[in-house]
Amino acid sequence: MHRRRGAAIAAVAAAAALIATTAPAAAGHPGAAPPATAADTPRLPAGMLDAMQRDLGLDAEQATARAANEHRAALAEPQIRASIGDSFAGSWVQGPASRLVVATTEQDDIAAIEAAGATAEVVPHSLAELETVKESLDDAAGTHATTGAPVWYVDVTSNTVVLHTRQQQAAETLLAAADVSPERVRIVPSAEQPRPYHDLRGGEAYYINNSGRCSVGFPVTRGTSPGFATAGHCGRAGATTQGHNRVAQGTFQASVFPGRDMAWVAVNSSWTPTPQVAGQGGTTVTVAGSAQAPVGAAICRSGSTTGWHCGQIQQHNTSVTYPEGTITGVTRTSVCAEPGDSGGSYISGDQAQGVTSGGSGNCRTGGTTYHQPINPLLSQFGLTLVTSGDGGPDDPGPGDPGGTWAAGTAYRTGDTVTFGGAEYRCLQGHTAQPGWEPSAASSLWQRL
Repeated sequence: MHRRRGAAIAAVAAAAALIATTAPAAAGHPGAAPPATAADTPRLPAGMLDAMQRDLGLDAEQATARAANEHRAALAEPQIRASIGDSFAGSWVQGPASRLVVATTEQDDIAAIEAAGATAEVVPHSLAELETVKESLDDAAGTHATTGAPVWYVDVTSNTVVLHTRQQQAAETLLAAADVSPERVRIVPSAEQPRPYHDLRGGEAYYINNSGRCSVGFPVTRGTSPGFATAGHCGRAGATTQGHNRVAQGTFQASVFPGRDMAWVAVNSSWTPTPQVAGQGGTTVTVAGSAQAPVGAAICRSGSTTGWHCGQIQQHNTSVTYPEGTITGVTRTSVCAEPGDSGGSYISGDQAQGVTSGGSGNCRTGGTTYHQPINPLLSQFGLTLVTSGDGGPDDPGPGDPGGTWAAGTAYRTGDTVTFGGAEYRCLQGHTAQPGWEPSAASSLWQRL
């Protein structure tokens, strides 16, 4: 390990301030979520809170407190992760208070983690070790059939790689092909048969080549070109789209599927991108950024077939096999979805999370879904997420949309910039590049 413990503890002082209010409840109220203040709580429409209450069994106060606590945890986690370095073994939130837990392979990291206000858990394997195992499975899936064992992911809560299978032999064959240690893999029997949600039957949202239907993910820009992010399986480059009202809309500019499930559509001048996601009952949700929420956090999805539904983030960086091939790097959730919801928005609080890829089950009996995370999608295509700082209805005020951030500038940890009307702090030293704008690179920048 090449780090100074004293410096590590000092480096997470800001993280401690962020999540101080998620400390354990007072005696007599174990596990109760602390009260959320206006400053702590991301701006949420009533429709999102209603959906969280319905799908997660919460009352209004619990839903508000949970959103606030998970927002703070998402901001604090990158700082703690950077402070402990290679021994980092993942993080998640748990309990009614959504308390942040950070896993490490080193006893010496406990002080730094607890100094930041999080709970420390010492485990055998680092996140990097487990991700290496998962990458070996990903590589093996390129040359071996995986329909009998269609889902695998790093489960940070159990410190293992989990492999879902309908056939024990299929799981054993994949493990042998990947040449990975069985002690780091947990095989879970499962009847799950994932598929993309693009069983296109009409309705609204957007239409592909005058026939198929998918759902808009998030409005984006590329330079001066407006458009939106969506799922790659919805269309190939060159496919044309119409809006929910059947008005000519745009053209797929780039698409990746399988392997990943990402695409973007450039729209014509008849369409104006806004930092909005269609919410429940005619409400709208304003997108403020794209900080990735931790495992265990509440997350909601908007789609043109089933509307608003909420659940929890179960695992990041999951691999899943569809009939068309294996997809890697998706996030697994307990949110339900159905055909036609593909490409639609996943959001946690006011932070964009990803676009609907596929899953199993439905919104009558429940199910599991997978979404393509938004930040890798933005980076892949050089896109910028349209947020409330870009002149939307909740724009904090006038100003230069570009601010002081500039591509080609070398930024150090702790530097502050403005971008899109908002202020950001640098989390990791780097030289800025197009596509790494503060609003799109939550691993590099924290919105203040």
